[in-house]
Amino acid sequence: MAFDNVNSSDNGNKIAANTGVSTVSVVRTTPNTVLEDVKTSMELAGVTQCLSKDIETLLKINISWQHWYPACSTSPWQLEGVICALRSLGYENLVGAHNGTVVVDSYEGERNNKHKAVQDKCDLPVVHLDTPPNVWVDYKPKADMLVLDSIFPEGIQIPETFEGKNIVHLPTMKTHVFTTMTGAMKNAFGGLLHRKRHWTHSVIHETLVDLLAIQQEIHPGIFAVMDGTFAGDGPGPRAMRWHVKNTLVSSSDQVAIDAVSAYMMGFDPMSIQFIRLAHERGLGCADIKALNIVGEDIEKVNWNFSRAENTLASKGQKLIYWGPLKFLENALLRSPIVGWAFLASNLYHNGYWLNTYGKRRIKSALKTDWGNLFQSY
Repeated sequence: MAFDNVNSSDNGNKIAANTGVSTVSVVRTTPNTVLEDVKTSMELAGVTQCLSKDIETLLKINISWQHWYPACSTSPWQLEGVICALRSLGYENLVGAHNGTVVVDSYEGERNNKHKAVQDKCDLPVVHLDTPPNVWVDYKPKADMLVLDSIFPEGIQIPETFEGKNIVHLPTMKTHVFTTMTGAMKNAFGGLLHRKRHWTHSVIHETLVDLLAIQQEIHPGIFAVMDGTFAGDGPGPRAMRWHVKNTLVSSSDQVAIDAVSAYMMGFDPMSIQFIRLAHERGLGCADIKALNIVGEDIEKVNWNFSRAENTLASKGQKLIYWGPLKFLENALLRSPIVGWAFLASNLYHNGYWLNTYGKRRIKSALKTDWGNLFQSY
C-alpha cells in the first residue's frame, strides 16, 4: 500500500515523481486553515496536471437537502476553498453548477447551505441545470452502457453546458441507504441525469458506472475535492449522525477517491458494487494497495461507519426496487401517480425526521467550531 506522509512544501516533488499511478491526497484541516488546506489537498493530488486552464471549469455543487445538515451537502468553505485555489493557480473561467431534484429545490438549497453567500462573495457565475438557460441535449455514448440505454430507450440526455468543459466535483464524506457510501461518482447522478433520474434507483450501481464512462467522454478534465470536516454515518444522505473528522480528500481519479473515502469509513471498497464495477471496467483504480495516497497516513484509519441502516422511507423504497413490490415499480414510480412518492419523501424527511431528530442534531453541530464557521458565512 503506497501511503506517503508529505507536506505542502514537498508536494511538487511528490506529484512529479508519481506518474501512471492514481494519486489521492488526504489532508487534515481546521476551521482556521481550511481554505489554505483545500489548496494543499488539490495540489498534492495534481490538479494542474489534470485540468486545462484554457477552457471553462464547472464546479459541481452537491445539494442533497434544501436544509443545512452537517455532511449532507457541499460546505461553504469547501466551495470557497476550491474557488480561491483554482483562481490562484490561474483558472479564470469558473462556473458553479447546481441541480434540483423532484424533492429538493436547488435555489432554496443554495441559500440554506450558504452556497449563495460564497457565490456572491467570490463573484462566481452559476447555472441551475434544471432551469433555463440550460437545455438538455441528446447524447449517444461511445462506451457500452450497462443500463442507461435500456432505462432511457428514447435516448440519453445530458446538460448542453457540460460537454467540452472541465468538471470539479464537490461531494461530502457520507453514507447512503442505496449505495453504502456516496462521493465523487454519485455526485454526477445529480447533474448529468435529468429529473427522471429516480427511474434508475433500482440499478443505481450500474448507473453510476455508466455516468462515469460518459463523463470521461465529455469532460477533458475531471477532479474531485471531498469534504470530510463533518462526515455522515447512518441512513444517509440526510438522516445521518454527524461526526467531526477534519478531513479533506482530493483526486483526479473518481474511483480512487471514492475507494479511499470508503476505506476510511471502514468499508472494503471492492465490496461496494459501483466502485468494484468501475474498477473492473478500467474507469479508475479502487485497489487501495495500488494507489499513491499522499498527505495523511490512512492505513490504520477506520471510522467504523454503518452500512446497513435504513429510514422508514428507504425501507419502503427498497421493497419496490428490490423486494416483493418490484412488480409495481413502473406503476408506482414511472407513471403520472409518481407524485405520491415525492410527497411521502417530503413528509418523512422535512416533516417527521427533521423535527423529531434533525433540528436537535443541527443545533448541536452549530455549537462546534465548524458550526461557528458555517454561521459566519
